[in-house]
Amino acid sequence: MGRTKKKILVIDDDEGHLVTTKELLEDAGYEVITHYNWFGSTNAIKNLKPDLVLLDINMPALPGDELSVILRSNSKIKDVPIVFYSSNDEDSLRKAASEYGVRGYICKGDVCNMRRKIAVYLSQNQYEQFQANLTLA
Repeated sequence: MGRTKKKILVIDDDEGHLVTTKELLEDAGYEVITHYNWFGSTNAIKNLKPDLVLLDINMPALPGDELSVILRSNSKIKDVPIVFYSSNDEDSLRKAASEYGVRGYICKGDVCNMRRKIAVYLSQNQYEQFQANLTLA
């Protein structure tokens, strides 16, 4: 029986980054769905049920950090892990991730680190699901 691929939803307003990120993560063995801009992202998360959301911070009209607050306040999707994904410098991303209570951050352009961090964030999900199942038993 084959292992199911982890599903990652990438939300960004830059089509070039969406295409590049999708290709890089698919090459690493993930199922990747891209979503252009913030509009409709709540429904996309509800319908797709991703294991992880990569969310660009620098989007016009509704920046990703503010969108993360909206997403996390929705009871149907609040437990889906969100990772900020931006070309901002690492210090500002680290601060934003902490301030907004998301799972973490990844700097755009750092391919090796992106793959490593995503593997770590997804393994944290598996551990949390395991712990929740123990609590229910």
